[in-house]
Amino acid sequence: MPRRALKLKKRLIQAEDLKRFVLVAQPQIAPSGDRVLFARKHCGEKNEMVSNLWLADVATGEVKQFTSGERDGGPLWSPDGTRVAFVSGRSDSNPQIFLISATGGEATQLTNFPEGSIREMKWSPDGMRLAVAFRATAKEWTEEARKKREAEGLSIPPRVIETMWYRLDGDGYFQQQRHHLYLVDAESGEHRKLFDKDVTGFFSFDWSPDGKILAVAANTAKDALLKPWKSRLYLVDASSGAARLVPAQDDGDRGAVRWSPDGKWIAWAGRLGRNALWGARNQHLFVTDPKTGKTVDLTGKSDYCVAAATLSDTREAAFGANYQWMPNGKSLLVAIGRHGESHIARVTLKGEVKFLTSGPYEFQLGNLSKDGTRVALSRGTFHELNEVFIGDLKGDAISAKRLTGFNDELLSTLNLAKVEEHWVRAEDETKVHTWVLKPPKMKPKGKAPAVLEIHGGPHAQYGVPFFHEMQLLAAQGYVVFFSNPRGSKGYGEAHCAAIEGDWGNKDWMDIRAVIAFMKSRPYVNSERMAVMGGSYGGYMTNWVIGHTNEFSAAITDRCVSNLHSMAGTSDFPLVPDHYWQGNAWDRPEKLWEQSPLKYFGNVKTPTLVIHSEGDLRCNIEQAEQVFTALQVRGIPSRFIRYPSTTSHGLSRSGPVDLRLHRLGAILDWLAEYLKKPKRTR
Repeated sequence: MPRRALKLKKRLIQAEDLKRFVLVAQPQIAPSGDRVLFARKHCGEKNEMVSNLWLADVATGEVKQFTSGERDGGPLWSPDGTRVAFVSGRSDSNPQIFLISATGGEATQLTNFPEGSIREMKWSPDGMRLAVAFRATAKEWTEEARKKREAEGLSIPPRVIETMWYRLDGDGYFQQQRHHLYLVDAESGEHRKLFDKDVTGFFSFDWSPDGKILAVAANTAKDALLKPWKSRLYLVDASSGAARLVPAQDDGDRGAVRWSPDGKWIAWAGRLGRNALWGARNQHLFVTDPKTGKTVDLTGKSDYCVAAATLSDTREAAFGANYQWMPNGKSLLVAIGRHGESHIARVTLKGEVKFLTSGPYEFQLGNLSKDGTRVALSRGTFHELNEVFIGDLKGDAISAKRLTGFNDELLSTLNLAKVEEHWVRAEDETKVHTWVLKPPKMKPKGKAPAVLEIHGGPHAQYGVPFFHEMQLLAAQGYVVFFSNPRGSKGYGEAHCAAIEGDWGNKDWMDIRAVIAFMKSRPYVNSERMAVMGGSYGGYMTNWVIGHTNEFSAAITDRCVSNLHSMAGTSDFPLVPDHYWQGNAWDRPEKLWEQSPLKYFGNVKTPTLVIHSEGDLRCNIEQAEQVFTALQVRGIPSRFIRYPSTTSHGLSRSGPVDLRLHRLGAILDWLAEYLKKPKRTR
């Protein structure tokens, strides 16, 4: 008799599986459409994230490593498909652009920029040049200057700052230095500065089809950080660097510039008018005639945001718009986040929006083949990390074929929590999209402690992408709830803008509905519940424990606690009377009214406070105020401070050992207050 196949016994996911994940990003299809290049990341032997380029053959399915560097990324095929340009940090402090033949071989260094940062690059249509956004490091802060100081026994120099824009979370302190636009010769590597008028260095750019002009969306106002609506489109001569304004432009926030293949339009993403801060309103897709300035809002008739980010801890969140022109110049492919998913849609010049993908997926958009019949994609689900796909465009649909399966073997061994979808009604009848993960080994009629996760942003969304932290909590025996209350993207502008300058109101109403839903579930031990979140999720965690004592434990991570003090301590200062009413010096009432710290006299919940000393978005003083208030009031609390080398995004992009420490600290805290016998407060 034939032997019966042995059924593989699956195990629960562990924190250490973080080291085993393989991440993919930046899929780029060759002009010919037969190969897809992408960045592949994994944890190295010394706790570092290793990133190199890999190549997938569409016809054969063969997937192989393409570059050997450990910090390679940003791949771009040359227009003729014979070469690939990419950025390599083979020297930590001095990344450069490298070139490699499309057939493989050794990569050669093209550029010799001084120490600094390369943010973006684009090939010219003829493949003779690259346009590059580069920022030089100030001389006193270069690696050479550091070594010289150490050799001479000198102190670290002071930072002399003359503008409010001198730092950015994840980017560090750059003082007066800015990204400027450079042209690089693709043969010699020689570079020259072309455009340096943007005050913040956030400019976006693209080549005209004939390669003579670059369209640049830039903000040249002296107070650009406070007035993002001063962004304008410029036409910059690729030879002389002479810049002229596109005529007839109104106030607006412009970015993600793309010139149409026929040269008739410049597409851009953003908003017209002055209501552009913090992203509460939908970002639209526009096209502008470079000759007349005539502007058409392509997505204004719909209620979609082209910059709706879906959050995960197995990849970086993409908060910007991502779209590509079709070769005929009559429509564009756009990634749109909606109802926790992310799909690819076609947007025509008539403003028609047609979704080409569907299902419980998160699609991320790469580029198109030269003939526009194929598109590079990545795709993930609740139970699958993102992998690389090739999409064939067939009429009004994209047929997606999977090219990589780096995580298949690992995932096949894991007993993951299934995801249930619900819609919960708030007291004013608003429907709140909610999901539940039950412990994989939960008994059919058993009860388990529960954890409510609240997402950051706030103008982003939870949804389909694989979330290691949530799966880990479920594996440890907790029922995990997560939702998209008002303020979240993906449910129309009214849902998102409902909390604009008014946190702790409609969002709290929706979260109260989710809490009631949690307590009503027969499988939840309603006396053993915890609430947690990061960034705005940390704000709302602080708000929750100041307004209810229903939770046995709380975890506030990289939080906001005091909008009054945050107005001057964040890398993005609060603009008076814009998103928030008032200011921090003589009209702070609204800021304080919506600060969770104001209500900490009511807090009784044991709270774990997590923050990074290098967080420039929500300064660590926000956490210090929380911890001090808890300690003074005798509330059980613990404060974990991660070093200044980490940033706001520690939980998704920080060093692996510190991410594991964070997860261990979370599990210890939850076990202390949700699994052990209850303490008498």
